[in-house]
Amino acid sequence: MIKRILVGLGGTPYTPVAIQRAVGLAKRFEAEITGVTVVDPEHLSKVGPVPVGGGHAADELRRHRIAVTKERIEEAISKFESACAEAGIKYQVKREERENPFDLMISLARYHDLMIFGLRSIFEYGISVEEPKDTLVRLVSAGVRPIIAVSDEFRPIQKAMIAYSGSMESAKTMKRFIQLSPWPDVKLKIVNFQHSEDRARQLLYDASEYCRTHEFIVETESNPGYPKDFLLPMATLWQADMIVMGNSARNLMLRRLIGETALHIIRNADRPLFLCQ
Repeated sequence: MIKRILVGLGGTPYTPVAIQRAVGLAKRFEAEITGVTVVDPEHLSKVGPVPVGGGHAADELRRHRIAVTKERIEEAISKFESACAEAGIKYQVKREERENPFDLMISLARYHDLMIFGLRSIFEYGISVEEPKDTLVRLVSAGVRPIIAVSDEFRPIQKAMIAYSGSMESAKTMKRFIQLSPWPDVKLKIVNFQHSEDRARQLLYDASEYCRTHEFIVETESNPGYPKDFLLPMATLWQADMIVMGNSARNLMLRRLIGETALHIIRNADRPLFLCQ
């Protein structure tokens, strides 16, 4: 059951989609939404090397960044509040100034049932400052779950592709998506990447029977190739509106935390993801 939703109000092209997604789910589940903005004043003040005599120009650039940031924040909050009020959704806004927004997101995630962020960037506010790479990856790796990572274009979720490897991580993700049931009428396609046809057939049968028990319409597909290479093309061909994906691989550094395939999909997906490592 979804009763508390956390949404990042980042001032990016993903923000309106994140708001629309959060409001739609909140209406369905009679949930409340927490909208959060984060500003890093120290980050904004970094303008790079300043040439001799360039102090005034550097100060002007800092002031411009601060002004643009404030404008984008207010715009994002206004859109959020208007959407919630129009839909009759209970909401609150948290405005934060801190150096590391990830600590805040991790803390807030403990007390929310679902997090909604943009696929590419979370807090940007339309200014040219370098943002830490793989923000979404870092949140997933830190255990923030489940996350809906929205694309920059809203689409109704009518077809969801579930990547299922048979690992405990991918099983947990599939079960979480089914049990939360954010879209009860969604059509499912469970895909598996196994060299053994017998094992693939058994895994797909067991997974599809689980989903059918929960009254979902399910189809399956097996592919002997590598999911990193074939999952996104398969989703495009089937016209999936969302990819449901957990973790199944273990490797070094980020790959040990999130999995090589998941890392690739997060960085390259063009449609929403449901992530629950």
